[in-house]
Amino acid sequence: MPYTAETFQNEYLPDGGTEVNAIVTVTSTPDGPVAAGATSVIIVDCSGSMETGGRIAAAKAAARAAIACIRDGVRFAIIAGAGQAQQIFPQTGTLAVASPQTRDQATAAVGRLEARGRTAIGSWLTEAAGLFAQRPGDICHAILLTDGENGEQAGELEAVLQRVGGTFQCDCRGVGTDWVVAELRKVAAALLGTVDIVADPAGLTADFEAMMTAAMGKVAADVRLKVWTPVNSSVRFVKQVEPTVADLTGKRTEDGPRAGLYPTGSWAAESRDYHVCVDVRAGQVGDEMLAARVSVVEGGTVYAQSLIRAVWTGDAALSTRINKQVAHYTGQAELAQVIQEGLEARKAGDDGTATLKLGRAVRLAAESGNAETAGLLAAVVDIEDAATGTVRLKKRVAAADEMALDTRSTKTVRVGRAK
Repeated sequence: MPYTAETFQNEYLPDGGTEVNAIVTVTSTPDGPVAAGATSVIIVDCSGSMETGGRIAAAKAAARAAIACIRDGVRFAIIAGAGQAQQIFPQTGTLAVASPQTRDQATAAVGRLEARGRTAIGSWLTEAAGLFAQRPGDICHAILLTDGENGEQAGELEAVLQRVGGTFQCDCRGVGTDWVVAELRKVAAALLGTVDIVADPAGLTADFEAMMTAAMGKVAADVRLKVWTPVNSSVRFVKQVEPTVADLTGKRTEDGPRAGLYPTGSWAAESRDYHVCVDVRAGQVGDEMLAARVSVVEGGTVYAQSLIRAVWTGDAALSTRINKQVAHYTGQAELAQVIQEGLEARKAGDDGTATLKLGRAVRLAAESGNAETAGLLAAVVDIEDAATGTVRLKKRVAAADEMALDTRSTKTVRVGRAK
């Protein structure tokens, strides 16, 4: 699949400067049929709490809608999640091939789901990983729905994520307000997926349809960024900054001398932005160097490259100029961080810190034009002056509003393309 990569940066550093920042925009343009096979697994929480408020009925309807979106030829399975994972379609340990007949059979199996037992997300993911292992090279995607806190022993979920991370992507949804945002965010981060709240069970069907439709649009299974740096230089971090903030730094795998690979998951026809920060040796006025080379790699083939440069200058007007893309996405990453820190402070009863952090978030959202996040913040704080970040904590905040702000804090808006 063709890709392009373009660098946006201010390459000028002051005398002795050592930090280089750049935004690399990667765009894919499919030019033919899907090159990889696809496998999808739907995981439905069937713990006892799902009987509350019609959640199990809504989950069934949503799973049926998602099944209807699976295109012919795609391998798929349905897992009922409770104290243990139970594959309800097809036969345990196997995958079905999507067709009108198998979709009807899967729909019937979903209709027999019952709510009982507890929540054991690690076991559900382990079951899904075993199914995906049968299809190496496929575009592997899971939808995970839960309504409660994970009930496994401390550390068990983290151990599972360590084992299965990178083997498939997983979009996580929490229905209602009794689940834990941090838990599902941890799953989504490890499995390069998304996390969101569906406060009203009636909204599950549309959400499941959207997730499965997006999954069916993926055409590349494993796209990675390869970042090479010269001697005396090193990568400080690599972060996806649009459409959401996701730190890829800890997912690096070495790929020969001076190079590392960073997973970005599966792709459709789309564009994403990445913030690459490189530490270089201190240079003197007049020095120039290649700070890093970023390549887009799929299946071992390099499809596009973009260069990050460093030029040392004595002209303060050049070295202090802030590149618009770098400034924008640095602010978006900070926006996500201060929202999460503000909400944690609020939960801990530290109103002073909460007000300070959420006020900063309001200001950043206003400056960057992130209207969606600004609207979510307005449900948690009373905004007196968005430009200065002057806010007051609301005395009463609906749990759903607070969780919506938390889960969607990492969504970003794209900046213009002028260098």
